[in-house]
Amino acid sequence: MDEGGIYTYMTIIGMVSISDDGNGNIDGLYLPNHNLPALQDRESDILTEAAKQLEDFLLGKIKDFDLPLSMNGTAFQMKVWDAIQKIPYGETMTYAQVANIIGHEGAYRAVGTACRCNPIPIIIPCHRVMNSAGNFKGYNGGSTLKKRLLDLEQKH
Repeated sequence: MDEGGIYTYMTIIGMVSISDDGNGNIDGLYLPNHNLPALQDRESDILTEAAKQLEDFLLGKIKDFDLPLSMNGTAFQMKVWDAIQKIPYGETMTYAQVANIIGHEGAYRAVGTACRCNPIPIIIPCHRVMNSAGNFKGYNGGSTLKKRLLDLEQKH
């Protein structure tokens, strides 16, 4: 297994870093002001493609990502992340709705925790999950970024 790498660049939302697992899969996306893992700073074909797709997404040119992902999490987290990927572009769900979809009614707090543990935000669009009051709290990138991402989707 090759050592993964990380690629950092400027986007319209600030400095973003994307990492790969060394086997051609994206395994991390780090929003502005997040601590980065100790990985070799390098470009690769998959990191360049992920950066291009992220830029296109932020500009409203694409609505979905087509990237190989490497996700590590508990069985519950994997169910949550899978359900979140199915939330349509420009739409939102509540933590409770996601809990119901995955068959864990009432586990809305655990859904929130799974969203916070999402290693690939934006690509796995946890910004589309809201609390029952419909506010923007609880996003790793901050409430301002969450609102900005949802506004971008509404605009396009």
